Amino acid sequence: MGRELIEIRDYEDPRLDVYARLNETQLRHYFEPNGGLLITESPKVTERALASGCRPVSALVESNQAEGEAAAVLDQLPSDLPVFTGSSDTIRKLTNIPMTRGLLCCMMRPGLQKVEDLICGMHRIAVLENVTNPTNVGAIIRSAAALGMEAVLLNSACSDPFYRRAARVSMGTVFQVPWTYLENSDTGKGMHYVRRLQALGFKTAALALRKDTVSISDPCLRKEEKLAVILGAEGEGLTDETIDLSDYTIKIPMAHGVDSLNVAACSAVAFWELARK
Repeated sequence: MGRELIEIRDYEDPRLDVYARLNETQLRHYFEPNGGLLITESPKVTERALASGCRPVSALVESNQAEGEAAAVLDQLPSDLPVFTGSSDTIRKLTNIPMTRGLLCCMMRPGLQKVEDLICGMHRIAVLENVTNPTNVGAIIRSAAALGMEAVLLNSACSDPFYRRAARVSMGTVFQVPWTYLENSDTGKGMHYVRRLQALGFKTAALALRKDTVSISDPCLRKEEKLAVILGAEGEGLTDETIDLSDYTIKIPMAHGVDSLNVAACSAVAFWELARK
């Protein structure tokens, strides 16, 4: 690899704060008001972040992985980038988390586009409302990437897709699928986001357990030129206002008396059925 690694000897080294002493919110606002940091976990996620243009700040690698699975990713980092190393036990003591594939990387957070710019020319997008579980957010974005959604929009109550766990569960697709927050909009300030999407030419389809629904396999849905598929929080689902304003309320038919699926599983079914074939 030809890189000098920095052996962890002082747990209080301020350069290790990003891995040991700052939480996700502190990282996000690290350079407030000018952006922040994120942590990628595992070689695959780090590689996809680098490919998307994210700028690395430092890295942390288990000593037994420096010449193993992580080596190819470390070779992609600038030669003068600080790369810290230690045993699995040392790093676990530092970070208090079990490492996935022996690599963490601190990177600058990329900026986010406005909604209008992001979805211009797109035909199939996913919208998340109040999905606060980072595992669900990561899984939904992974499904969006795999199953034909061109972008993901989230309201500000959703878990941040760049949070370490969300990015890991997504297998790094949070760096591949375009996404932004619904609040990043120049259209119809103060208007409900469903109305804003409709003003941008999208028909909106809310997944909800209501009687006035159409089946997710209804041909009219697939015929729509531009469709926004809206999913809500685990348990609570979408707000009544969101459902009432949407062009369609849709459901996935269930068997054996099951009333619903986990929101991440639901997203995979919906994206497969409603993506433009």
